[in-house]
Amino acid sequence: MKAEAFAPAKINLTLHVTGQREDGYHLLDSLVAFADIGDRLNLISGPELMLSIAGEFSNGVPTGHRNLVWQAAEAIGWTGSIHLEKHLPHGGGIGGGSSDAAAVLRTIIAQGIEMAETAPLSLGADVLVCMQATAARMRGIGEKVEPITLPPLPALLVNPGITVPTGAIFSALRSRENTPMPADIPGFKTPEDCADWLLGQRNDLQAPARSVAPGIADVIDALRDTRDVLLTRMSGSGSTCFALYPTLKAAHFAAYEIGAAQPGWWCRATMLS
Repeated sequence: MKAEAFAPAKINLTLHVTGQREDGYHLLDSLVAFADIGDRLNLISGPELMLSIAGEFSNGVPTGHRNLVWQAAEAIGWTGSIHLEKHLPHGGGIGGGSSDAAAVLRTIIAQGIEMAETAPLSLGADVLVCMQATAARMRGIGEKVEPITLPPLPALLVNPGITVPTGAIFSALRSRENTPMPADIPGFKTPEDCADWLLGQRNDLQAPARSVAPGIADVIDALRDTRDVLLTRMSGSGSTCFALYPTLKAAHFAAYEIGAAQPGWWCRATMLS
């Protein structure tokens, strides 16, 4: 087998924390979309498992068993060489590692290799939804994934280079019993329709993340100051934040503005779907 795979960035348009199980896992209700930018992988079957990593964000990424890509290959019983081009900032709340692992699983399954039903969740809460790689509602601890139809959403992703430890974010969360999204998510015809509805939803981890990493507030403020912005929010547990716009042109213009003012920040205009 020789195959290429794409691992798109995952964006939590909403993230409602609705409870916590006795085993410590948090219950979530999240509307997830995927970008047209992401990491890329090359897989070649072989007698032993090997992982090499390159790209803008390769520094500090483990090449052994600690990497979710390695764990995904082991979980499905596959051996060979995997080369990962890391274009997404790791630890940024956009599912980089989970999406990489999901891309490995999708690619190997496409070759006719069977996977245990529990394999994705054993790798992390986001892996199952990342295997779909298209807009979905994710509930429970990530085991309930329902496809959702969204219009293409022009967006800007911004990461200030801040590392936000997920454990500290959940520890700073004041309430773990919050309301879920409405039972039915309406159909949206335009980005404006979607953004208007999203304004009534939440990311319950945004406030605690801002308390742990105040720099996130600077990103939100910068996005709010851009022209034609429809919505600003943090994705996942941070530190990547996003804004929605009526057109991709507006998203690119915002990326230029913020990139010029903050050259050290990672800024990417994209389409979410």
